[in-house]
Amino acid sequence: MKDRGEYDSALAAEYALGTLRGPARFRLEQRIRREPALAEQVAHWQRLLAHLDDALAPVAPPGRVWKKIQLNLPPRARQPRWRWDSLVWALAACLFAVVLIPRIIEQPQGFTPTAVLNGSPNSSGQWIVSLDREARNLQLTPVNLKPVAAVNSLQLWAIPSGEKPISLGLVTAQHLTRVSLGNLKWAADMTIAISLEPAGGSPTGQPTGPVLYSGQLASR
Repeated sequence: MKDRGEYDSALAAEYALGTLRGPARFRLEQRIRREPALAEQVAHWQRLLAHLDDALAPVAPPGRVWKKIQLNLPPRARQPRWRWDSLVWALAACLFAVVLIPRIIEQPQGFTPTAVLNGSPNSSGQWIVSLDREARNLQLTPVNLKPVAAVNSLQLWAIPSGEKPISLGLVTAQHLTRVSLGNLKWAADMTIAISLEPAGGSPTGQPTGPVLYSGQLASR
């Protein structure tokens, strides 16, 4: 079974990727302030994902962003000029980081990270799932995975809400894999899962082995 460290690593990965939301994100941020080991795990994932920024081109925030910042600031007459300018830039940087960066970060070749597949209690490592800008292809990057036995294969499934799993083909634990969504329409509530199947894939067209990894696509 997974220990607490593996679960914390999964949370840290989702936090660094930006897919951990709501109360879960708030609770983790509280723990990061109190637990140096957890803070180091988050930093580790942030370093691991840092290469995703390499292909970024400068993007100017829309004019409405600056206008909203100005409308929410105290009247200029109440602040010394140096504090006003500093506050504008600080708020702009925070707003850019929190609101805009997750929407414009793209991997090389135009792939955007959109999910982390966490392992079941009997599996190790994680997968980073990225989507291309046309929402037609997925890219899966294995992180700290152990290779599977030669008699088995890892099979990727897309599970639209309320529907049966749809096979997207085989993936490997050794290197990055790209797969086509085909005629399948991308949706933010779609679950992506990887099951352990006989060599060559499921003989039935549906998962026959245990689901080792799963996660839900985030909004683009």
